[in-house]
Amino acid sequence: MSNQPSAAAEPGNAPIRSFSHSHDGIVLHLEAMKALPELLRAAEQAREVAEQTRSFFRDVIFEHHQEEERALFEAVLASAAEGEELAQMKAAIDRLTREHRTVEAVCKQLEPDLKKMAKGQPCKLDLVAIDNLIREYSAHARFEEDDFLPKADQILSRNPNHMAALGLSLHVRNVSLSPSCT
Repeated sequence: MSNQPSAAAEPGNAPIRSFSHSHDGIVLHLEAMKALPELLRAAEQAREVAEQTRSFFRDVIFEHHQEEERALFEAVLASAAEGEELAQMKAAIDRLTREHRTVEAVCKQLEPDLKKMAKGQPCKLDLVAIDNLIREYSAHARFEEDDFLPKADQILSRNPNHMAALGLSLHVRNVSLSPSCT
């Protein structure tokens, strides 16, 4: 028999060491909880932006497209001079209308995940679709602002009655879309 103490009796053996280092992981995990308030704020902001974006798609983008197509585009086509000017404006309006449908399709594609996000449910937003939407709409807006609208203004300004008719059409549409004040 040996006079050496058994391994179990030696200080710093495995059973004690396993307790000693287990606290490190617990403390790290508890420290991670400090991030929860910031994460909750970010999650709440994500829900709000998702809901606002869904409403924005319908109430602003889709409505804006309808207004352009029903009032502005029709007025420009009715006022454009026959021949090259009318052909150019038809081509521009065809392009803008196609772009409207493309943008609206992407908005509709994103809507289910935005709805889930707004409710705080797990979802996988299509970041490629979001990037495409931003890029395509920016290009659409540039073309409309830089090319189409100046030409439309020139065409409609030739006859003050045409511009007045467009203004009246927009006013009537906006009044009919507004809630009643009864």
